[in-house]
Amino acid sequence: MKLPYALKKIPISFGRMERHGGRLTAIFLFVGFFNSLHGQTPSYNFLGLPGNATLSALGGVNVSSANQNVNFFQSNPALMGDTTNGWGSASYMFYFANIGMANFSYQHQFDKIGPLSFGIQHVAYGTIQGYDAVGVATSKFNSGETALFMGKSHRINHFRVGVNLKGAFSNIAVYRSSALLLDLGGVFVHPRQDLKIGVVIKNIGVLLSDYSETSTTRLPFDLQAGVTFRPEHMPVRFSFTAHHLTAFDISYYNVNDGGEKPNTLDKVLRHLNFGAELLIHRNASLLVGYNFLRHKELKLDNAGGGSGFSAGVATRIRNIDLAVSRAGYATGGSYQISLSANIEKIITGK
Repeated sequence: MKLPYALKKIPISFGRMERHGGRLTAIFLFVGFFNSLHGQTPSYNFLGLPGNATLSALGGVNVSSANQNVNFFQSNPALMGDTTNGWGSASYMFYFANIGMANFSYQHQFDKIGPLSFGIQHVAYGTIQGYDAVGVATSKFNSGETALFMGKSHRINHFRVGVNLKGAFSNIAVYRSSALLLDLGGVFVHPRQDLKIGVVIKNIGVLLSDYSETSTTRLPFDLQAGVTFRPEHMPVRFSFTAHHLTAFDISYYNVNDGGEKPNTLDKVLRHLNFGAELLIHRNASLLVGYNFLRHKELKLDNAGGGSGFSAGVATRIRNIDLAVSRAGYATGGSYQISLSANIEKIITGK
């Protein structure tokens, strides 16, 4: 039985926790149950969470829409541009069960090597009560996972290519793991129309250390491609992104629970993420998104109709950007806020 891809986005190494007696909230135990059936440990899946509110509002996956947003190099390093030099950003996601994720980005123009982007992403799982193998409470512990980003891009005519170097670190109770990863991306920017086509190979890398000698940790390798365009004379910018392109069938169903085997169209749609940006003003926009995979795998029979849908608003006031979003998961949702500013202009006053 496969672990649902949408559930893998809940960022924690459940198999490791379950094996050593850790006990979390009900939703984590639910995911841990599926993980034990799957027989493998998905780790570093927090890297698949949207690092900023704009991306979250657009459905959580996008490799072609930057629009002067310093955060998007984490989605595709080729989206770095000269317009975001000097910009910095701070984001925070209010996730489930008191889990929080903080994300920071900054791009600096160096004299000899040009612009470089830097980022930090940290997920804090809070305080967790430990239990031994027979269910007796032991000590409490804190756990979290962190990724450090450094990105570089290069423009060739209407194309831009980029690379991200990432160090990822996972701390689950007394167990540690670390990895070194690369993202390789490219984007085509149309010279006259509002059109971008992007592709990225994510999380190519190696484990530097694993949780234990018997661990079977896998890195969240992914291939994504997408297009963002704005039809002429329309105040809407559309995005279509395909993810998990290295495997055709990423569907999950359980016939024992009444689940039906998905048809071919269903399997195709699970790879797609849809987003739209309604430009209500030159400095303000409404954002909506729909993640088909998240909707299919996290909706409930009697509730959760909003699972997979997301929405938000983004605005710019001089040298400051603010974005707020909500993404639907089952019967609840995550909330995210991002604040970006042109730090160099604010400091220099130019």
